[in-house]
Amino acid sequence: MADDKRDYYDVLGIAKGANADEIKRAYRTLAKKYHPDLNRDDPKIAEEKFKEVSEAYEVLVDDQKRKLYDAYGHQGVNQQFGNQGFTWDQFTHFSDLEDIFGDLGFFGGVDLFGRRRRSSAGPAQGEDLRYDMEMSLEDAARGVEKELPIPHSVSCKECNGSGAEKGTSPKKCPKCGGRGQVQTVRRQGYSQYVTIYPCDACGGKGTYIETQCASCKGRGAVQKIDKIQVKVPPGVDTGLRLRVQGEGEAGRRGGPSGDLYIVLHVKPHPKFQRDGDDLHYDTEVPFTTAALGGEIEVPTLEGTVRLTIPTGTQSHTIFRLGGKGMPRFGRTGRGDEYVRVKISTPKSLSDKQKELLRELAKESGEELEEKKPFFKKFKKQ
Repeated sequence: MADDKRDYYDVLGIAKGANADEIKRAYRTLAKKYHPDLNRDDPKIAEEKFKEVSEAYEVLVDDQKRKLYDAYGHQGVNQQFGNQGFTWDQFTHFSDLEDIFGDLGFFGGVDLFGRRRRSSAGPAQGEDLRYDMEMSLEDAARGVEKELPIPHSVSCKECNGSGAEKGTSPKKCPKCGGRGQVQTVRRQGYSQYVTIYPCDACGGKGTYIETQCASCKGRGAVQKIDKIQVKVPPGVDTGLRLRVQGEGEAGRRGGPSGDLYIVLHVKPHPKFQRDGDDLHYDTEVPFTTAALGGEIEVPTLEGTVRLTIPTGTQSHTIFRLGGKGMPRFGRTGRGDEYVRVKISTPKSLSDKQKELLRELAKESGEELEEKKPFFKKFKKQ
């Protein structure tokens, strides 16, 4: 009975105002969860759940059916499915199912009713490669061009990537007919399930080689170390990935090569601490310079500059050197360099220096208490 059915929105776990993308995302999650070939806990219950979420999706993803359902409930869409209710014969969105399960190996050569699809044994792109590259902060600031030795597979020139001896070509696998997959069909009630497995005769390739290429031993690719020129722009930071198209592993069955991804790692600097586009530098300033004022030399990524220390500068005062930081990656301009000064106190003083400091303290109104040596306190009377 229609009254026994759950609300379609509740079935998919979505709000009544959900848009098409939200409906598809919800269905994708639930369809993977309840597909009988994926859910081994209780296939019978999983099949009923799978049918329920598919029925809800079939109604809500279709604007016309959804309007009828919103207005009249299940009775409004019963005429769409007939007296027996929803069956796979009324499910029109097979492409959605194929998109959902295509990456799991379902429906690889046929659709839900056994119709031929595009063969998965066709050209396939090669795998991507990752290369971790270390660089100094100075190189990251100015940009650098480096030549990297990259070991990867490339298409065999002798057989043009086919794996077959020169002058021959691979033969179509007689077991799978060149699809690279074999299928099993199972019917349960109104549902028909098609499960696809890689062909064991050809290893999923769809072809077999009578005589292998002597150069690549039938693999269609050979290992090679290529020297790749990589240009790193200024201002990069750790974690940034640079993509070099087509320098990954060789493609399969005539497919394109994968890509090379270079992951950058900027090494810690002995002087500077980096914070985004800004740099931080700590330095010590003599007590006299901080008190009387003066100039000190400060390093930057582009050489040293002179920094003016005003009279009476206190310890941990921070000065900003505008535009002396890192270049802004992908933008114009540079960050700043922040210099924090720490007042250094001399550890040993001459008698003259001590006398001058006493005079300074006296002029400043300070009262000094001379401390006697520790052992003199216990001198016998």
